[in-house]
Parts: sequence; structure tokens; C-alpha cells
Amino acid sequence: MQLEKVKEIIDLMTANGLTEFEMEENGVRLSIKKGGIAQVVQTVTAPASSAPKAGTLAGPAPVAPVADDPRMAFVKAPFVGTLYRAPAPDAEPYVTVGQEVTPETVLCIVEAMKVMNEIKAEIKGIVREVLVENAHAVQYGQPLFKIEKT
Repeated sequence: MQLEKVKEIIDLMTANGLTEFEMEENGVRLSIKKGGIAQVVQTVTAPASSAPKAGTLAGPAPVAPVADDPRMAFVKAPFVGTLYRAPAPDAEPYVTVGQEVTPETVLCIVEAMKVMNEIKAEIKGIVREVLVENAHAVQYGQPLFKIEKT
């Protein structure tokens, strides 16, 4: 989904007094919720094996096995951005070390181009290590979380 289309949607929401909007297109779900400041949350739902396509806001968060232990996997950054471990500065983190997760569990948000992208676990397991500090920049393919598969 291109940024121009997201801007159009926000403009239509403002013109019609809407505070929430959701849609799904080509495997990407877009959810926009407006408060004092417009916030766009994009949930990555494409298969883990596909790469980001040109002209899209995000691709999946790749999950790669750790070479020395097949039960362990890394969730990697699907693009460049700033990682946030919680939905707000004063909120609890989405996940903590030792927590069980499912493929739908949100691990963090990566902000890219003023768009907040939820990164899901995409595997069932237990969070064994958080590899990035809150509010720090991440690079494409950078390991973010180490998860033991269950």
C-alpha cells in the first residue's frame, strides 16, 4: 500500500468525522485510529517467506532458525525504522522474556515514515531474549527477538 493511499484515507476520515478505519489489501491489513494525533497501525500478515515488495509500506517479520539450536528462532526487522516495545511511552511492553507467544502475538512496533507497524511473532514459542532496546533504530533483517519454538 502506498503512502499516498494512506494519506487519502486519513483525509476521508477527517472529512467524514471517522475515528477508526480498517481494510485489508493484498495480504496487508491497515488499521487507522485517530486520537489527538493520527496514528496508523499496519499489521504485517504476509507469509514469512516473502520479501517486501516495491511500493509497499512493510513486508513480513522474517523468522529465522538459529544455526546451533533448531528450537530457537530469531524474529527479524522487516524494514528499517525505530522499534518501540510498548504501545505508548508509559505502557507495559508488549512481551517480556519468558512469556509464551502465538503467531498472532504482537512483539513490538517498528515506526517507519510516521507509520506504526505491529510486528507479530509468527511462530508459537517462548520469548528467550529481547535483542533491541526500546526507541532504538533497527535495520532490515536485524534480529529483534530470540524465541524458543514450542
